[in-house]
Amino acid sequence: MHTTTLGTDGPAVSRLGLGCMSMTGSYGAADPHEAAATLLEALDSGVTMFDTGDFYGDGANEELLGQALAPHRDRVVLATKSGVRRTAEGLVPAGAPDHLRRACEASLRRLRTDHIDVYYLARIDPAVPVEESVGALADLVAQGKVGHIGLSEVSAATLRRAHAIHPISAVQTEYSLWERHVEKDILPTLRDLGAALVAYSPLGRGLLTGAVRSTTRYDSGDFRATAPRYNGDNLKANLTIVEAITRLATTKNATPAQIAVAWLLTRGSDVIPVPGSSRRPHLRDNLAALDLQLTATDLSHIDAAVPATGARGARYGDHGIRMIDQ
Repeated sequence: MHTTTLGTDGPAVSRLGLGCMSMTGSYGAADPHEAAATLLEALDSGVTMFDTGDFYGDGANEELLGQALAPHRDRVVLATKSGVRRTAEGLVPAGAPDHLRRACEASLRRLRTDHIDVYYLARIDPAVPVEESVGALADLVAQGKVGHIGLSEVSAATLRRAHAIHPISAVQTEYSLWERHVEKDILPTLRDLGAALVAYSPLGRGLLTGAVRSTTRYDSGDFRATAPRYNGDNLKANLTIVEAITRLATTKNATPAQIAVAWLLTRGSDVIPVPGSSRRPHLRDNLAALDLQLTATDLSHIDAAVPATGARGARYGDHGIRMIDQ
């Protein structure tokens, strides 16, 4: 497994991390025994960065990681997120310092550890200046409870404000061959500040694997059931992109998912994909992308297949859209 660093001051991490959200739902029912086996196989395969959040499964995701990975803590870079709370309307930002301090203590207990390697502010709270939220996280660093601070789904301007309070090691946001909004301002700003980009949903929440069809019906509790990008005419249009990637994958003796991950790996050593996997076969498929070499011609074919505007349809519903890129 190749490694890189999480920004200029961050820890060494595997070139691919593991996104763990799907291990406790979000895309339908999950098998906790298979999820635990996937965590351990990832670790044995050289994956060191495991990504979770305190709102994934209302804490169940962190508990799963704590149970499986605590015996191997010295081999693991634990990354978790806080800064949102669940309401009847869905998740809402919660960036008050007191909330973040309490949330950190709860995450430490669930993860069965005395420190979190990377602690992300999951969303910017419009009611709380980012300087106050990051100041609270900086206090946690000073106390030894957090190693490095990250942000998620922020604008370049907010990133600079946060970095002025305490060095930001990473920003986590959606980035894939059909979602490239970060390339205009966010990624250049990260590079200027010496921070890494942790790319979540590198497989387009499963669509870029080729497993979704226009007739697909999502399970109860599956996030995609309410996201415009994954339904109706938007889905039909986006599947034409998947078909083109699948044709390229066939010529490379690869899977569409491997093409999608390998493409992200060409974007720079400071771009660290965290594809989500809750099953070992999917994990193995993603890890095989590390050995897939894309030529300049391959990259040109990808650019030709993907519209300049990326996928059709918003990646979140109206409620979620209001909380990103703040």
